[in-house]
Amino acid sequence: MAKLDISIAGEINLDLILYGLPQVMPTERELLATRFSITLGSSSAILAHNLAVLGSKVGFITKVGDDALGGIALDRLAETGVELSRVVRARGTGSGVTVILPHEQERHILTFPGTISELRFEDLDLEYLVSARHFHMSSIFLHRALSERIPELFQFMKSKGLSTSLDTNDDPDDRWAGPLKETLPFVDVLFPNEREAKKIAQTSSLDGAISRLAERVPLVVVKLGEKGALAVKNLERITAPPVKVDMQDPVGAGDSFDAGFLHQYLKGASLQTCLAYGNLAGAFSTTQPGGTEAFRDRAEQQRFFAAASSEVAP
Repeated sequence: MAKLDISIAGEINLDLILYGLPQVMPTERELLATRFSITLGSSSAILAHNLAVLGSKVGFITKVGDDALGGIALDRLAETGVELSRVVRARGTGSGVTVILPHEQERHILTFPGTISELRFEDLDLEYLVSARHFHMSSIFLHRALSERIPELFQFMKSKGLSTSLDTNDDPDDRWAGPLKETLPFVDVLFPNEREAKKIAQTSSLDGAISRLAERVPLVVVKLGEKGALAVKNLERITAPPVKVDMQDPVGAGDSFDAGFLHQYLKGASLQTCLAYGNLAGAFSTTQPGGTEAFRDRAEQQRFFAAASSEVAP
């Protein structure tokens, strides 16, 4: 079996994005959008896609419905060279789909989970997953069928010598419980944004949240949007400024940040370099709709990174 840089078990869906709608949307009215885009969505799939474009060897296990939406999503991943031989196709349940309604700095996110909620522990080829050097999961609160065994999964990956990372994303139930507490002891890198960090740590203070999380996870990386990003390791706090771009769409920027960070992390780069490239990837993502459209243009991706790297590299 070919050695992977990173294996990912997670969700996949398409994002349907409607721009230009009013923030207050009355019922029984026909509201007109000014622009529409269909892109590859979901935190796990966006990460896999963009990591592969950056040059990492990525293996991805997911479950999709036997429908057109799932086929389109997988085709988008296959274009980048993501290894998809262990994908599970389900019958009877449609693939997940997310409708995103951006409103300047805020957005509505409406998701039909579909097969996202049906991925089970038994669907995972563990030998395949441990053929990588690193294991990652995103959106753990969406994985309802897998939820109880996520701590076991992370513990198994660690027992096989893999490093691990986790991006929880939002909890639709806003409880921030379930498998999270039992999983964190087996996580090497945690990727929350500011809101998620506070929710996970159960505090309204970002500094307090970082301190609490740093006691539980060796490396905490907090995505701060327009304020850049910070990381805490061994009580040392490192920051990196944002990369300024003409932002078109912030959807998927956090997942793209994870891709840039992990691509350098898996190469053994310094923490400062990992942060800088995370910011670079996140910024590049915002130049086109959705989380992967910018990365589909490899020539532009290489030009952008080459032009900006000298400015962000330590």
